[in-house]
Amino acid sequence: MRISARADYAVRAVLELAVRQGNGPVKAEEIAAAQGIPHKFLEGILGDLRRAGIVDSRRGGGGGYRLAREAPAITVADVIRGVDGPIVSVRGERPTGLTYTGTAEPLLPLWIALRANVRRILEGVTIGDLASGTLPDPVRTLAAEPAAWENP
Repeated sequence: MRISARADYAVRAVLELAVRQGNGPVKAEEIAAAQGIPHKFLEGILGDLRRAGIVDSRRGGGGGYRLAREAPAITVADVIRGVDGPIVSVRGERPTGLTYTGTAEPLLPLWIALRANVRRILEGVTIGDLASGTLPDPVRTLAAEPAAWENP
């Protein structure tokens, strides 16, 4: 699985908004500077996140962006879907829309299982978890495995 730059930037931007929640709207320029994200690229991402109902925006001198709902109610999966669409796809299609025949038949349950595991992790971690620096136990356990840090 590959996490796009767009998805990575989106999660970082939403996390930046979460830690600044309560201080009023945050300008895109501030988010871009704090996270090292190209400003123009971030503007497009924030537009997608607004359309997905993850952030709200306000125009004007005191304007900027803020979370549309509380950080614990936004999962990492919500953010990724907001900018990239389905989390796991095969050749651009959702696994449930695929069919295989013959010797390739075992691929479909493999892709479905992969999607289920990715979703379990990304839907189990909220922006609130990240903002507090506390990942759920299953995620910490997986990340603590030495093999998780190796590149085969």
